[in-house]
Amino acid sequence: MNELIRTLNDPKFLAAVLAAVAAAAVVFSIGVSFLGGGNKIKQRIRRVALEREKMRAEEMARLRGLKSGGGEQPRTIRQVAGRDYMKNIVQKFSLEKAFADENTADQLARAGYRGPAAMTTFLFLRFVTPFALFVIGFAYLSLTVFADKPLWMNAIYALFLGLLGAYLPNVLLKNQEQKRQTSIKRAWPDALDLVLLCVEAGMSVEHAFKRVAREIAGQSVELAEELTLTTAELAFLEDRTRAYENLGKRTGLDNVKSVMQALIQADRYGTSVGTSLRVMAEEGREARMNEAEKKAAALPPKLTVPLIVFFLPVLFIVIISPAMIRVFSQNVSFG
Repeated sequence: MNELIRTLNDPKFLAAVLAAVAAAAVVFSIGVSFLGGGNKIKQRIRRVALEREKMRAEEMARLRGLKSGGGEQPRTIRQVAGRDYMKNIVQKFSLEKAFADENTADQLARAGYRGPAAMTTFLFLRFVTPFALFVIGFAYLSLTVFADKPLWMNAIYALFLGLLGAYLPNVLLKNQEQKRQTSIKRAWPDALDLVLLCVEAGMSVEHAFKRVAREIAGQSVELAEELTLTTAELAFLEDRTRAYENLGKRTGLDNVKSVMQALIQADRYGTSVGTSLRVMAEEGREARMNEAEKKAAALPPKLTVPLIVFFLPVLFIVIISPAMIRVFSQNVSFG
């Protein structure tokens, strides 16, 4: 017992025990820091993966047209039968070879119609519209306007209507494409500024596009739709450059294509995305200002014809009328 007490009171023993405790504490703290850091990194990676999967599910659900409650909208028997009927006609008469080319799908996408169903509907309309207009025109002319004319003459007039109907789907598609591009072009500079703010605030490009799509929907639904689709493509495509290229191809605008090319280069070479977006945003603002100045400079020539036709005659009447009234009231003779 005395030996144990003497050993415990020995300064050398106490120093050795304290050194061992200190060494164990250092090893434990270092090990816990490494293990804790590894767990934090794993938790962070798991959290990012879960957030990415959640974003992917949300965007895919939105693209599929799901309801807010989570249930998918059922396709009715009439819709399925109608699409199958059009598809059968397109395949039977090989309308894709006759009416479609390599730019038809891109043109439909620029107009907001995507997928095989849109292509089938467009080809079906191009095939059916001439016959429908011919029948409607022939019946209308024979029963109303040219009821007293021979049927062969009404058939010739209706044939011209049918020929015009062959180009009617293309005209409507071109009109829809121009309207959509105009809406996207007007809202794109503001959307680019918002994307720049989100990226500089620390958001990723996916989250920036998702946030801007919600904010810009009130100004341009078409641009919000395109940004939402790009967000979904960035979530599930392996190559991010394909998502950027698809956005530029779907819009068909040079401003959008240049920004997407800048993002592709920044992603490929590791340069700053914020710097690239800042430069492109400044160029977009300058281009919008130049376009406004160009429209303002074009106003005087456009106003020349209305000024000559409508304003100058009225001005001459106002100036000359008092003198003419005085001359005729005094019965002045010019002989």
